[in-house]
Amino acid sequence: PLHSTEKHGNIIFAVHWPWCGIPDVLSMNVVEPYEPVQHHWFYNQQVDSKDSWQPFSREDSRRLEDAYSRVGKCEKDEVVVATDGRRYDVRLRERKCYSVYWEQKPAEVKRCAWFHKGSKDMSYTPYSEELSDILEDAYMIAVTLDEWKQNLELPTGETVILHNPKVFSECKDFPPSPTERTQPRTLKRGIENIPVEIPEVDHLVFMVHGIGPACDIRLRGIVQCVNEFRIASNSLIKSHFRQSENLCIIGRVEYLPVNWHKVLHGESTGVDKDIERITLPSISRLRQFSNDTVLDLFFYNSAMYCQTMVDTVASEINRLHSLFLQRHPHFTGHVSLVGHSLGSLILFDLLTNQETDADGKPHEVCSSAIILHEDAHVDTGCSSYESLEEVLKGHGLEEYLSVLHSEQVDMESLMLCSEKDLKDVGIPLGPRKKIMNCVKKWKHSRTGSGHAAQNETHSPSLGMRNAHEHQTPTTSAVDYQHFDVGIGQVSIDYPQLAFHPQALFAMGSPIGMFLTVRGLKRIDPNYSFPTCKSFYNIFHPFDPVAYRIEPMILPQDVDLLPMLIPHHKGRKRMHLELKEGLTRVSSDLLGSLRMVWQSISQVPSPALAEGGISSMTPTDEVEVPPMEQKERNFTKVGMLNRGRRIDFVLQETPIESFNEYLFAIQSHLCYWGSEDTALLVLREIYGNIPKKRHLH
Repeated sequence: PLHSTEKHGNIIFAVHWPWCGIPDVLSMNVVEPYEPVQHHWFYNQQVDSKDSWQPFSREDSRRLEDAYSRVGKCEKDEVVVATDGRRYDVRLRERKCYSVYWEQKPAEVKRCAWFHKGSKDMSYTPYSEELSDILEDAYMIAVTLDEWKQNLELPTGETVILHNPKVFSECKDFPPSPTERTQPRTLKRGIENIPVEIPEVDHLVFMVHGIGPACDIRLRGIVQCVNEFRIASNSLIKSHFRQSENLCIIGRVEYLPVNWHKVLHGESTGVDKDIERITLPSISRLRQFSNDTVLDLFFYNSAMYCQTMVDTVASEINRLHSLFLQRHPHFTGHVSLVGHSLGSLILFDLLTNQETDADGKPHEVCSSAIILHEDAHVDTGCSSYESLEEVLKGHGLEEYLSVLHSEQVDMESLMLCSEKDLKDVGIPLGPRKKIMNCVKKWKHSRTGSGHAAQNETHSPSLGMRNAHEHQTPTTSAVDYQHFDVGIGQVSIDYPQLAFHPQALFAMGSPIGMFLTVRGLKRIDPNYSFPTCKSFYNIFHPFDPVAYRIEPMILPQDVDLLPMLIPHHKGRKRMHLELKEGLTRVSSDLLGSLRMVWQSISQVPSPALAEGGISSMTPTDEVEVPPMEQKERNFTKVGMLNRGRRIDFVLQETPIESFNEYLFAIQSHLCYWGSEDTALLVLREIYGNIPKKRHLH
């Protein structure tokens, strides 16, 4: 023959014989060699009670794969890898992912290479690691031998067909049943388009929820709502701060949830059992909802439970802050606070009652009792005032000094004791009541006019009244004190935060209402938080729980509209611009008709006509939209936000504008998913960092 062809494996040799006058030629047609699949790590996430497998970032998956290679060498030791911005820890041997900062059911973790998707599925689902290994071995053999369209029976009963290196399918019944046609599932090998890595944190934000266990209209908890806010924030950084992010000028903001409702309604307080005994059996679901939510407002006005709520919020924030610093030892950024509804009031009271040392640093967090008030910041340390011996001897109770000394009780620790504690150490009822009354009087003497007056020059008060105007004695069992500003706040021990916050963002906040109900008519324009520089009051226009702050600072004759928060896609929503345009046109038309009527009804005279035009009042003019107001329209809005604006109002959506009452409840719960709110927080956090400009 002229030439012969032989096939050996995946290589075809064509040999030409030399005596035919044809030069020697050796040609090869090489099939693309097999390359192992790149594994990627996924975690299971519950979405509407359904499993949803989400990929780790490329950097997290690489570190998990590196740790996986070490697991084979270590037979006993568990390998833990921090993932998702160090919010979660993955235990490789256990194949579980655990949350670090909050309680959450551990999620399943997989090392994935092969995926399947049905005709009605929206996304691919990974196979188990065992099935992925079986599929990969079959793929390797098919590529090596160049043999395709082979049927592979899986241990689960499905049949997989490898059509070619790019197309795979799976059928449950093979061959398909003639009576029932089944749609084959599509298979996929490997994965692409995975985010490279998560940027480093340069700002930390603690988010405190309001009343009840649910935070939004979908009845989700604080963890899920904060996750949604974090996702919106990360998306806005990529769209509005892309240049700064690419240049590594900014990183990302970490949002951590602070849950106080679980502690308040837990077994430690027993409040739920006490309320349940006195709850009527009728309309049980409505009463249960009221007990879980509305009663939180009353608890905050209770001396006992207010202390529990404040202690829980402060201790949880300090715990999370300490844990965060352990996991991010190189963090040098700032910390801010976000509160929703009642949570914003708790944070406001906490920041009002923070103390600073002479160098401006916060006091170290300790267990000593510190009684703090809206105006006077008083340290009740025993070294500065009378001792326990002097107080008890002055009231004829010196015989109980030995009992208290045996328990190592001094004046500071006595202030932390309850009546039950004194009963447990063997002090009888009569002396016990006297000692508790002594402690109460000692507290009152510490918050008298002398010490408050000394602090007036150092820390401006919330109110405008003098410290001597209100010194109302209290005789009730619950100590409701009217301090120098007369706000009627419950006397509790305010704990100290371990850091100076950069800003407080209040969402849907009743702070203004609570301050007014406490008796505070006006906030001193010179007042600012002792340890926090900025304060923002964010609210939806239809939110029934939200109240303004600026009218309590500005003079009564100044009517300043709240600042309109721009839409995250730019300027105003279309329906608001249309409404504003119609208002402006109707106002101009009404003004023109008034001028025509005046010219007809009055004697034509140049003087009268001129006077009629010039006598138009300011109310006849078109109102300037709040977002277009100039700096000349207002001066300085107090020092709570360093002279800047405090009240910021969101823009309602077109459907919300049809009926304010229908969307009232929803508007109070809209902040967690509001991109406009998240963008305002980012802009105030990052200040004047260049942002991406929108084209309109």
